[in-house]
Amino acid sequence: MGLLVNLVHLHSTLSFFNSPAFSGIAYKPHSVEYPKVNVTFKCKAYGGELESLPHLQTLKKFPKVELVEKVVLVRFDSALLLQEQESSAFFTIKYLQQSGAKVVLVSDWSAKTNQKVFAAQSVADLLSSVIDYKVVPVKCISHNMASKRGGFEKSDIVLLENLADFKGEVANCSKFAQVLSSGVDIFVNDYISRSHKILVSTCGVACFCYACLAGFHFEESLYHLRRLAETSTKPYAAIIGGSNLFNNAAALHTLAFTCVWLVFVGMMAFQIMHALQISVPLNLVEQGTLKEALDIIQFAHNRNVQILYPKDFWCKNDHHPKQLEIFPGHAIPDGWVPVDIGPVSLDEINSILTKCKKVTWIGPVKFHTISRTKGASKVAQMLNQLSRGNSNITVVGNMACEAMVKESDSIFHFNMIENASVVWEFLKGRKLPGIMALDRAYPFDIDWKAAYSDPAQPLVVDIGSGNGMFLFGMAKTRKDLNFLGLEINKMVSGIRKFCILYA
Repeated sequence: MGLLVNLVHLHSTLSFFNSPAFSGIAYKPHSVEYPKVNVTFKCKAYGGELESLPHLQTLKKFPKVELVEKVVLVRFDSALLLQEQESSAFFTIKYLQQSGAKVVLVSDWSAKTNQKVFAAQSVADLLSSVIDYKVVPVKCISHNMASKRGGFEKSDIVLLENLADFKGEVANCSKFAQVLSSGVDIFVNDYISRSHKILVSTCGVACFCYACLAGFHFEESLYHLRRLAETSTKPYAAIIGGSNLFNNAAALHTLAFTCVWLVFVGMMAFQIMHALQISVPLNLVEQGTLKEALDIIQFAHNRNVQILYPKDFWCKNDHHPKQLEIFPGHAIPDGWVPVDIGPVSLDEINSILTKCKKVTWIGPVKFHTISRTKGASKVAQMLNQLSRGNSNITVVGNMACEAMVKESDSIFHFNMIENASVVWEFLKGRKLPGIMALDRAYPFDIDWKAAYSDPAQPLVVDIGSGNGMFLFGMAKTRKDLNFLGLEINKMVSGIRKFCILYA
């Protein structure tokens, strides 16, 4: 028997999870429920099956009545909002403001993101024009919290100072977290791009707020992350760019577990070619990666996963930088360095992609020091054509996303995750701190009317209900009460997860 708590009419408190959070506001990108995606995959880093990402409490499911007159701290992604393009991140702020909340915005930014911004006032002005509501900058981190309250006298949305100016942010300093969250009731994280980092604004403040929720953009990105690892849609190909095979080996095992084709288009291709005993310039081989490359090749072979690497490259000579020549991948002459994938390789990639129902492109098509290549544009054109059908296309990484936006006629035909690092960490099977800091939610909605014959009866909660026998005994003798049992002990009756019993 656990702790019994008598909660009269608790059902009316819990039933808000079934109520729509969008009543009165029709934001089209979020008016459709994301389908549930069951994700289980294997990762070499853990040597076994991993569970899906945790189910989080989201702003969309949180009761609107709880937002009225509450101070809500929103960690937003400045790279998205300051691009002045429509994003689900805008709707998080607008929704909170229209729900009656007092919104505190916080982020980091630099002139590299947008040349129009430098000081907090310029960022506030830009945000005001984007969300069509006045945003007031305040200095309450470096000064005192009275500035925050004073800001609310001028507007329901205030902007704090640039987090890049405070060392406590990256140090996850507890005192800085207390300052940042002072006077805050609810924390909304809408910044998934750095969820693999431990920051005050994504993790530390969660300890000082009574509710920690995922914003609209965060929830949308989380859905796309789950889709990357689900295996129900095939044929599935992964286009893999970038370098550093050693650090990303575990993620490549995950992709090999879920995909039919692994298509290498970046520097990692040379590590695979070297492991296959194909002649490549030694200066292109990363030291210490041979074992990892061989393991990936063997794992893919065991699962009948095909590995594709470039058969030809555009190369340049340092002595003649304007001269470009095409060479086979196994016969690049001394003094020549690859700068792009060749036409034969692109034709082979295209023939594979036309067979796919699902494609993930992660990492840049990049060799040497050239940041933009014609190969990347060609791959983007292929995926754009494929996205017009029923294929599921996900593009990961700044350079890949830029290429897709440039070549696409509509960005709504494919999914984009601009920060590749968080995706690599997810594919490695690592728990992402920025996600784990948020409140948990049930992976399903409870229909209390189906659970109880009369949901209006007083509810008794048994915290630590064990095998539930005591609870069922009580239910037989007290027909005038509803009973809810909660158990988390892994050793009880083989229960391995949080369990709910109702009688």
